Amino acid sequence: MDTILRLENITKVFPGVKALDNVSFDLRRGEIHALMGENGAGKSTFIKVITGVHKPEEGKMFLDGEEVSFDSTRDSYSAGIACIYQHSTAYPDLSITENIFLGHEIVRPKTRALNWRAMHKSAAELLDRLGVSLDTNTTMGELSVAQQQIVEIAKALSSDARIIIMDEPTAALTKQESEDLYGYTERLRDDGVSIIFISHRFEDMYRLGDRVTVLRDAQYIGTWDINEISNKDMIIAMVGREITNLFPKRSVSIGEPALEVKNLCKIGVFQDVSFSVRKGEIVSLTGLVGAGRSEVAEAIFGISPADSGQIIVDGKSVKVHNPTEAGNAGIGLLPEDRQKQALILDWEISKNIGLGNLTKFTEHFFYDVKKENEDAQTLAERLAIKASSIFDKASSLSGGNQQKVVIAKVLTTDLKVIILDEPTKGVDVGAKAAIYEIMGDLSEQGYGILLISSEMPEVLGMSDRIVVMKSGRVTAEFDKDTATQEAILEAAILNTANVS
Repeated sequence: MDTILRLENITKVFPGVKALDNVSFDLRRGEIHALMGENGAGKSTFIKVITGVHKPEEGKMFLDGEEVSFDSTRDSYSAGIACIYQHSTAYPDLSITENIFLGHEIVRPKTRALNWRAMHKSAAELLDRLGVSLDTNTTMGELSVAQQQIVEIAKALSSDARIIIMDEPTAALTKQESEDLYGYTERLRDDGVSIIFISHRFEDMYRLGDRVTVLRDAQYIGTWDINEISNKDMIIAMVGREITNLFPKRSVSIGEPALEVKNLCKIGVFQDVSFSVRKGEIVSLTGLVGAGRSEVAEAIFGISPADSGQIIVDGKSVKVHNPTEAGNAGIGLLPEDRQKQALILDWEISKNIGLGNLTKFTEHFFYDVKKENEDAQTLAERLAIKASSIFDKASSLSGGNQQKVVIAKVLTTDLKVIILDEPTKGVDVGAKAAIYEIMGDLSEQGYGILLISSEMPEVLGMSDRIVVMKSGRVTAEFDKDTATQEAILEAAILNTANVS
């Protein structure tokens, strides 16, 4: 199999930082090549070199055996290289057809007027090639994340892309949506398109990849055929050390209930939801996407209050109509989407942490910035947030460190219960291990932790008890000694009550 793209000894330097250090890579025709590495390993910079966003200080790039140098993304796009990003870059108010052909519209030869009939026809044919049927007049804002990614793939095909880079495409998808995306990606490979597939998820790599390349600390570590490398060796390659126990569940003394939820109902969303979380205990609330897990969390935290039922914190019944009341009652929430729901990315780390409890730093109508910074520094050190200082912008941090900032923000309040909604979503294996360590520390300190997760190994590895939901109802509860993946999936799929 011959090589379509080759990079040799690429080095990229930003002020004070070597983002890529002598990195080499090759992509074969018609292969899916996984690119793995922790956040901050250099993957994003590497992709930006390929797509013409950055020019390297050293090194060479070859396309079809000939040396190339891209001065812009338009240059790489014209050369047949397209990139599909984790967060959609589409225009939500424009139609599918308009998004696909934006920048290279089909026009009538004589009048130069837009040929809408031809563009709609071509857009439908591109989607059909991927095995998808969508109304091409539909606006992008009406589509799901998975459907938007399909349109992005169709857009790449509309420009005759020979190389498609997929950057964390499964991060926000359900298991079934991920399976569908695997199918589209394999169709592209079978049609001769070469794919660079960036992911933190090992299942993506093993399911799709022909080969895998690992970057670590801006350096090239190695390239392997997928069937040549084990999970253990992959983790060592990515983090530089062996993680012997990814799920460091500690034996902690379990106390009295920190949170009790009794017959919680929200019409049309969930009903009769009851469970408890004791001090020092990690309880997982799991189930398929759409089961109502996040909605229950939002009700407990007052984002979308329940219509009926009881919430009891530390033995006292509380009324929670909004997040302020939840915080005052001792309930904290780390939301699922840290970038949209928990952080102001253009603000400093210290200011983001301080947002968790503004009244703590306010006295006599004056805001104590010095105290905010002192608290932020203490929490940043406690959670081992990797940054040059607490005055770095949140946007400059890796996904795992952004998540730590959100945890620090939650910890500025005097809490009894911490709700963690998909806390390791979109972070690498090293960051996951760090977040699990933090969870262990928090449970050891006596916090009650409610973990909402779709990751079965995470649920089984970190929980003392597991509560399963389906269609807005609790269908089963297991303790850590009796829980199995099969039993949890059965409770999540079949509507059978097995609540102890």
